[in-house]
Amino acid sequence: MIYTVTFNPSLDYYVQVNNIKSGIVNRTASERFSVGGKGINVSLALKELDEQTLALGFVAGFTGDYIREKVAELGLEHFFIEVKGKSRINVKIKSNNETDINGIGADVTQSDVNKLIRKLKTLLKAGDWLIVSGSVPSSLDDTAYAELFKKLKAIEGVNIVVDACGKLLTNTLKYRPFLIKPNIYEMCEIFGLNAIPDIEGIYACARALQNQGARNVIVSMGSSGAAMVTETKQALYVRAAKGQLVNSVGAGDSMIAGFIHEYINSGNYFSALNFATAAGSACAFTKNLANRAQIEYVESLML
Repeated sequence: MIYTVTFNPSLDYYVQVNNIKSGIVNRTASERFSVGGKGINVSLALKELDEQTLALGFVAGFTGDYIREKVAELGLEHFFIEVKGKSRINVKIKSNNETDINGIGADVTQSDVNKLIRKLKTLLKAGDWLIVSGSVPSSLDDTAYAELFKKLKAIEGVNIVVDACGKLLTNTLKYRPFLIKPNIYEMCEIFGLNAIPDIEGIYACARALQNQGARNVIVSMGSSGAAMVTETKQALYVRAAKGQLVNSVGAGDSMIAGFIHEYINSGNYFSALNFATAAGSACAFTKNLANRAQIEYVESLML
């Protein structure tokens, strides 16, 4: 079973504004609402790939009600804990450039997190996957994920995947996650780099993260593809397919879903990285998360 945890789900409001200008009233050319949050996106992508998944997390207020309704409408199995405040609204502005304005999020307390931990302890068993990704609300600090894994470490054989930024990610490395997936900018931030390194420099940074505890590290690089170092000492690189960027939201989440799906079925790191990169690209080329046919088509362009 594959479990995803989203501490900070969102109601995403997408607006298309042609030739947006600051300081004046702009009118939308189109608009739509969608459920968001990285773990939820991973579960939706996994469901599309016919993997059994359960999405867990925290929701609050009228926006939380919308998230529950939309997730149920999409047919996704879920377990959300109701907390105080309101789930965040993220505004995604599409114009000459992509501009995101992300909200703060609900008021998640340690007591709420303990409820999640108790639930996970009833679910997790050896061989399962636990994917924890995205940001945490401002009511929690950058040790939130590390503390979660600390309290779950007695459950042996669970494959942990972490997709987060900065110390929220690096604080988890001592718990030996199976996979982490910083993007190239997050990796540069972790190591204080002012410029993107060459491929050997990327491998070196990824290995440094391995030395801190990560078993496998994928560094996603958007249109430049993805690099990976594995616990079997492989250094891998896959080029991304060429295409028109439509929407980058969810591309990294689709990568994680694609990797886990292919790795479960093949046990091969390179084919998993290749399919993951295809999944991320296919998502970027579509308005919503890509379906399986779109992913397989993009993968065919990469051969």
